[in-house]
Amino acid sequence: MFKYIGIDIAKQTFDAFGSTIDDKQEFGHYDQNTSNYQKLIKKYGKDKTYVMEATGPYYMNLASYLHKKGIAVSVINPLIIKRFSQMNLQRAKTDKKDAKTIYYYAFYHGVSLWSPPPKNIKQMQQVLSALELIHKQKTATSNQLKAFRASGSIDPEVLKMLNSLIKKYNKEIKRLETRLEHIVETNFQSTQKLIRSIPGLGPKAVAVLIAITHNFEKFIHYKQLIAFVGFSPRVYESGTSVKGKGHICKLGKSQVRKQLYMNSWSAKFHNKACRELYQRLSEKGKHERVIKIAIVNKLIKQAFAVVMNQKMYDPNYVSSNRAMTA
Repeated sequence: MFKYIGIDIAKQTFDAFGSTIDDKQEFGHYDQNTSNYQKLIKKYGKDKTYVMEATGPYYMNLASYLHKKGIAVSVINPLIIKRFSQMNLQRAKTDKKDAKTIYYYAFYHGVSLWSPPPKNIKQMQQVLSALELIHKQKTATSNQLKAFRASGSIDPEVLKMLNSLIKKYNKEIKRLETRLEHIVETNFQSTQKLIRSIPGLGPKAVAVLIAITHNFEKFIHYKQLIAFVGFSPRVYESGTSVKGKGHICKLGKSQVRKQLYMNSWSAKFHNKACRELYQRLSEKGKHERVIKIAIVNKLIKQAFAVVMNQKMYDPNYVSSNRAMTA
């Protein structure tokens, strides 16, 4: 029988629930530091699987510490725990309650083990996060500048300051994009070459795909990647009366979806398979956004295929399944 420890993590503290080395189910409350990580292990033992949510960056220190000690660790999407809690009609939300909820989710459903990303993958993820932050700051600054100009007048010093900030943001964006390209070319040149052979996928998309897939070692099937990113379709129907509008399951990171969605605009013109998909769905009257999501899924499938097969993209390739159904 598997033994789990549920852990609810915050920025400065964490709560644990599970069986201690004396086989007593107990809670534990700790500050985030190495000394308390040691106390956690001493109380609950090394033969358990420590399960926690992927709460921002806060879980990383504890998860990495446990992994280095040879202790099993699992990191779960917070939305999964939220849905599990709702399914069980839990109304109270406290750190202790959340730790217990995580414990029972693992107990009833089981979990997959986690391992820290390689150093170069972690570097890419941090650069991508920094780029997202700077883009948001630049957009906010540009919008403020537009608002001031729309008012009919703007103070010269304010204008100078805002233009200076935008110039600085552009410089930092270029510097980080160069850094990202350097990491990719130094460590993942082969994967980069394969993915760039797909029309519609540029340098930023290549870096994003390598970062989230750990150079395509994190998944064994393209559908897992699509689900992870958050582009899987979600059907909302029941009987004959409930016919809700379909949506995508937004379980992945929003910045990844945004980047790949942007690439769909180029792919619908330059990627033969995506262009044909766009025309086919457009003729059926599908909404533009729905078609773009279908194109993103096609691009992900293509990227997964070229990397797994270690073959450059062939626009005229026809799979055996398609040939048999043609």
